[in-house]
Amino acid sequence: MNTPNKLTIFRMVMTPVFLAAIIMDIPHRYLWGIITFSIAAITDALDGNIARRKNQITVFGKLTDPVADKMLTTAALLAFMQLGLCNIWIVLVILTREFAVTSIRLVASAQGVVIPANIWGKVKTISQMAFTILIMLLKELEYIGLIPTTAPLALVSNILLGITAILTVVSGAIYIIESSKIIDFSK
Repeated sequence: MNTPNKLTIFRMVMTPVFLAAIIMDIPHRYLWGIITFSIAAITDALDGNIARRKNQITVFGKLTDPVADKMLTTAALLAFMQLGLCNIWIVLVILTREFAVTSIRLVASAQGVVIPANIWGKVKTISQMAFTILIMLLKELEYIGLIPTTAPLALVSNILLGITAILTVVSGAIYIIESSKIIDFSK
């Protein structure tokens, strides 16, 4: 297994570590969440960069890298939902898109076609990761007293995640349109 694929697997392993860090009622859980999530998110940039630079792009990587991203970002959404920082409808919209795109990838794979993530999917993932870190940073600043506990952080969080949901719908629609040109949905 090459280094990019090992990094993808590492991101998958870090997902439950991140989830445990943020949902456990421990001091500075948001700081621990930032640290674990950031380490995992950095592997997303590294694995693709290394794969392209060293010509180590594999079918395994093309298929599992987006799954690892979905695992990490979904864990954040679920944690935020449990902590009152994310509306359930945002989670539903994002997960519906993720399942639809994954289903299309499976159909394509069965037909011998690999459809890598497009730029819109990458923008969606980057926004999810950046907003996740920002939300946890705001909550950590609230925890240490630099932001008043009366600040509407749940509203801010839902607005940021709502932007991500919109990007998710756009990227999913573009992915479906592009994929319909190269795979046969009648089989």
